[in-house]
Amino acid sequence: MKRIINIVLMLPLFMASQEKVNGMIMEANDKNEHIGLAGANVYWLNTSIGTVTNVDGKFILPYSKEHSKLVISYVGFKTDTLTIKQPKFVQHWLKPVDDLDAVTVTSRKQATAKSYLQAANTFTVSSDELLKAACCNLSESFETNPSIDVNFADAVTGTRQIKMLGLTSPYILIATENIPSIRGASQAFGLSFIPGTWVESIQITKGAGSVVNGYESIAGQINAELVKPAMDDKLFVNLYGASSERMELNTHINTKVSNRWDTGLYIHGNTHHGVHDVNNDGFLDMPQYDQINVMNRWQYTNAEKGFLSFINLKFLNDEKQTGELDFNPKTDKLTTNAWGSEIDTKRYELSVKLGYVNPEIPWQSVSFQTAFSSHKQDSYFGLKQYDILHNSLYSNVIYNSIISDSRHKIKTGLSYTYDHYDEFLDTPNLASDYERTERSVGAFFEYNYDDLDKLNLTAGIRVDTHNLLGTFITPRIHARYTPWAKSALRASIGRGKRSANIFAENQSMFSTSRAINILDTTGKIYGLDPEIAWNYGVSYLQGFNLFGRKADVTVDFYKTDFTNQVVVDYENPQEVNFYNLDGKSFANSFQTEVNYNAFKNFDLRLAYKFYEVKTQYNSGELEKPLTPKHRFFANASYETSVKENATGHWKFDATLNWLGEQRFFSTTTNPVQYQVAANTPKLATLNAQVTKVFSSKFELYLGGENITNVRQSNPIIAADDPFGSNFDTTFVYGPIFGSMYYAGLRYRI
Repeated sequence: MKRIINIVLMLPLFMASQEKVNGMIMEANDKNEHIGLAGANVYWLNTSIGTVTNVDGKFILPYSKEHSKLVISYVGFKTDTLTIKQPKFVQHWLKPVDDLDAVTVTSRKQATAKSYLQAANTFTVSSDELLKAACCNLSESFETNPSIDVNFADAVTGTRQIKMLGLTSPYILIATENIPSIRGASQAFGLSFIPGTWVESIQITKGAGSVVNGYESIAGQINAELVKPAMDDKLFVNLYGASSERMELNTHINTKVSNRWDTGLYIHGNTHHGVHDVNNDGFLDMPQYDQINVMNRWQYTNAEKGFLSFINLKFLNDEKQTGELDFNPKTDKLTTNAWGSEIDTKRYELSVKLGYVNPEIPWQSVSFQTAFSSHKQDSYFGLKQYDILHNSLYSNVIYNSIISDSRHKIKTGLSYTYDHYDEFLDTPNLASDYERTERSVGAFFEYNYDDLDKLNLTAGIRVDTHNLLGTFITPRIHARYTPWAKSALRASIGRGKRSANIFAENQSMFSTSRAINILDTTGKIYGLDPEIAWNYGVSYLQGFNLFGRKADVTVDFYKTDFTNQVVVDYENPQEVNFYNLDGKSFANSFQTEVNYNAFKNFDLRLAYKFYEVKTQYNSGELEKPLTPKHRFFANASYETSVKENATGHWKFDATLNWLGEQRFFSTTTNPVQYQVAANTPKLATLNAQVTKVFSSKFELYLGGENITNVRQSNPIIAADDPFGSNFDTTFVYGPIFGSMYYAGLRYRI
């Protein structure tokens, strides 16, 4: 069964199979598991035509009728010769040589893999990388990744916000298995609604991304692949507890129903009821909450007929309470007795994916995916009330084929998106009800040229008709050129367009006394125009050996230019103003990163990032607030060798983040006691984790976040007068709680 699944999942290789022989070489064992052999030699007998398998054991070779004998060899394994009579996909298990039992051949797979072959600047974060930190949910999955910035949105809700290329998450297309998922009503808290143990891997693309996934992406795309019932453990349990009194339990139960059906039940629960006020401002440093998250996932596989399908059903209930220490929602809700907030969310999701690969013509395939979600949030913040109901439907059909030969691939298809928003606000200056429906139908075409040597080019275009945004074209191009060995020079350009959900995406403003104003009235969405931006980028990846050890260096620069942007203006400390851009708004991002396997089982990752993000506000062109110009990142990981007959091994990981100064919103018109400095101080945080792997079934981990105990002493302005005109919780640049330590276990069978 797993062999069948792997064949279907390696769709991109199937597509390249005309006039090519491709496949995967694996190590044979009793379980017949798919353990790819990196570095295996694959060549045509009596020729110089050959290749070496990649980190996953995969390969591609040109095919000719003159060749019929394919030789596969690997040190410590028996050499095999296969008869190949036509272009096909090959899966082969190599057997160890019996008389070489004393020789152990190992290959370490990178926890974060960067491709030298893809046109887009995409890298894959594997489950090994995710396990370097507690990774309780998707918002906490980027702590060891220098390309994604993670910070808190405000001082009361505990919401983690991510940024890429200097832009916040609304400008990033965040998908689950290529279905857009964190958008609309879920934008503020949605990253915490995907448990980390459900994630198999994460693909991160810098730049505009593919037209296949939609027109909304501007800064990049993040796609989370979920674990597959047929490939996951029969039983997996993860128990987590933290010094902050946070507790979490994750359980996976997977069952084979029949030869073609597998199902999994995934249950996630977390709770926190601790009362913490380290800075003595009278407010909880982190919210109290309860969350239950359940997914039932079905997988159907029929490789003989070329079908693969997934059906997902999800339910989420999330309840948060925050505010002053003595706030009691039963007596103080929406009163001035004490400032408090409750955010209750219920979310239902149903998604279906169906893929078909023509068994007779394996480079042709059709896939269909559709998803429905209903997201209901009821919330209040002090005296302000905000409720939203968002029903969403997404459908996409994609046809894959080739033109002439496998160097020329195409993707084309249609997509449909439906979003209905019903929002209620109880806040001064604004109407109480905002209701709208958005519908869009789109067609896309993407062409890829890949000579498997020097050049890989992907050019895509889509045309969408939207009932509020009109009819528009979205072009995107990605190119990769290999000037010499172990190198990849990339360039990209693309356009993105989106409607800004100004209330759902900026909920931290409700935790202030600021008046909320919409200054434009002629647009079709809250009176505002759609956001439009162009993204341009270049990057260079070079692999090399340093003192006999593998290393690579990456340098990239991306520029985002907004044609129009919905400006969120906090520069008047008594107001939040929304209006269309009148002038320039841009984000420049430069990053350099070095990865080095300094010695056996020890990996070092260093990165430096520079941001220049500016927007034309009504008060002038200013730097984007709370965005550090300079950031330094370092991650070190070490794993002891697995010895024969040993009880297990150890894993060690540490991450350092250093942030430069960040500009604060202006507070010059506030009373002196409620003014803050123009810029934040520099800060550095250190996270670390130690894991003891007792066996393939059981492991324990112990870790610490913000071990340096950095704390922002006064994150809330006017905490002593929460119903006054100066109260503001959005001046957050660093940790509030201080050091936090945690421990947990993982058990699987």
